[in-house]
Amino acid sequence: MLPEGWKARSRDEKCALRFSAWKEGSGIPFVSEEARRAYQERVQRFWDAMELRRPDRVPISLVVGFYPAKYAGITAYDAMYDYDKLGMAWRKFNEEFPADSLTSCLLITSGRVAEILDLRFYRWPGHGVPEDVSYQYVEREYMREDEYDWFLEDPTDYLMRAWMPRVVGALEGFGHLLPVTPWLEWPFVGPYLVRLGLPQVQRTLHALLEAAQATLEWVQKAAAVDQENSGRLGLPSVWGGFSKAPFDALADTLRGTRGIMLDIYRRPDRLLQALDRMVPLMVRMGVESAGFGTGPFVFIPLHKGADGFLSREAFLRFYWPSLKAVLLGLIEEGLVPWLFVEGSYNERIDLLADPDLPRGRTFWHFDQTDMKRVKQVLGGRAAFGGNVPASLLHLGTPEDVRQYVRDLLEAVAQDGGFVLLNGAVLEDAKAENVRAMVEAGLEYGRYR
Repeated sequence: MLPEGWKARSRDEKCALRFSAWKEGSGIPFVSEEARRAYQERVQRFWDAMELRRPDRVPISLVVGFYPAKYAGITAYDAMYDYDKLGMAWRKFNEEFPADSLTSCLLITSGRVAEILDLRFYRWPGHGVPEDVSYQYVEREYMREDEYDWFLEDPTDYLMRAWMPRVVGALEGFGHLLPVTPWLEWPFVGPYLVRLGLPQVQRTLHALLEAAQATLEWVQKAAAVDQENSGRLGLPSVWGGFSKAPFDALADTLRGTRGIMLDIYRRPDRLLQALDRMVPLMVRMGVESAGFGTGPFVFIPLHKGADGFLSREAFLRFYWPSLKAVLLGLIEEGLVPWLFVEGSYNERIDLLADPDLPRGRTFWHFDQTDMKRVKQVLGGRAAFGGNVPASLLHLGTPEDVRQYVRDLLEAVAQDGGFVLLNGAVLEDAKAENVRAMVEAGLEYGRYR
């Protein structure tokens, strides 16, 4: 529930209100005043870093996939199907690797729900991939090249009646529905309702209800674990919402990598129209998923903007303008885009220092980009973090990790505005190395 007079407030006022609500931690069952104080100190740490100040020390955050499951001795399948085991593993990880942010088990989706829906554009543990590995996306052109017009006319109608029946088997019935426009006049509603009675549509509706009930069971149990971990350990959840770059939204699960690359050359104008059409949808996704009081950061993974994927010219034409529009839309609502810069941006890091982006209102999480160069370009303009290599955490020694963290903090963190993070999402790592990263952050992350 947004505070009264929200629309009339400035973006900075909205951002401050979101941070205050996040810091208050309303609804979190703190077990003691010490836990509440630790929670609020950690929130303040992130707030200071985002505002380009020097907090009491560098905040530390771990970005992990199924690693807590492996650390606890269970499989990825166990985590997706047995919520008691999921809770056990994520309690253990949060307790034994005390960073400044919660590692949420809500990021591990339910295998039971995927089964009910007959999810076709992913393979998950025990269903297309082994039980001990993460889920994998199945790349195809799920949106055909001749469907741009339909998508441009009404993206929601297209997604519901064309795309979803292709990628989710249980939703095949949506392909038999009419557009919802007949509801504008009651005498014309009959044909729409008749379609709802078709056996294919009835099966879809029943599957949706079953999936919703299964999702509710998963959410209740996973959220309870997160609440317990926050209240017991004083750990704030950093990401309040989720969105995507419009280019990635089209390229990842609609046109596919091959399709989007062909579109750049065969139908660039149509592609640009579609990217513009995606902007308000991606802004709305971020705003509605963030809510109020859950944290102002909106997580945006940048999948296909890296060096070697798009030329600088193509990045400037097809990737950056629509992404920038999404960022400005989110910032206007008091949200802080948390951009996960996957791969390397060494050839285009200068473009991220766009003068239209307000100072201190974006956070850039780097994977493989040269952090000294990042400091030169973004220092004093935007907060940033990263890039402890996943390869180092998996193959190095604790001393290697400690030295890397020490050198990184010395090189780029001393002026503030920095968060210590691993680069790629952790799936495999030596526990002693992850622990060394956290301990080195605590030891060397104090400002001189």
